[in-house]
Amino acid sequence: MKIAVLALQGAFIEHEHKLQQLGVESFEIRQYRDWQQEKDALILPGGESTVQMRLLKELGLYEPIRQAILNGLPVFGTCAGMILLSEDHLGTMDIRVRRNAYGRQLGSFHTRGKVVWVGDDMPMTFIRAPYIEEVLSHDCHVLSEVDGHVVAALQGNQLATSFHPELDDDTRLHEYFCSLIGNNQFEAGLGI
Repeated sequence: MKIAVLALQGAFIEHEHKLQQLGVESFEIRQYRDWQQEKDALILPGGESTVQMRLLKELGLYEPIRQAILNGLPVFGTCAGMILLSEDHLGTMDIRVRRNAYGRQLGSFHTRGKVVWVGDDMPMTFIRAPYIEEVLSHDCHVLSEVDGHVVAALQGNQLATSFHPELDDDTRLHEYFCSLIGNNQFEAGLGI
């Protein structure tokens, strides 16, 4: 298995470290020629979604990435990565997202919660985090809520979290993502 990690800005190296812990090969996407390598999945990291979106367009990556996701490439978006997947950005996931929903840097926090099909007592680090304001289709499944707000969802080949699993010691979310890729089991993972 070989996973591409968008490395234009943000917490991409932390995702690479998680994958390395799991024995999964990864490589960085910094320009269009990187994108042309063979890959089994893509990770869109946390960071500044506005900057990432601008760079995707400037570097000619926006449409190839969007089309690959629409054509079934598994993708895991965390924080800004979740924003990129939403209807207002790449538009591949049927979610409406509220950016910086928990406030600025001082509004960052850590909690623990349940993520359906992944585990209970999951560490969740929120940094200027968004949350999903609205799930726009029945194809999108809520995996986790914190204080009544949706913070994780799965739709087809797309997994998204408001929080940063790459910043905690727990590897279960990355393991879950990899298990879905390896078995091509996104929908089967839902039991549907």
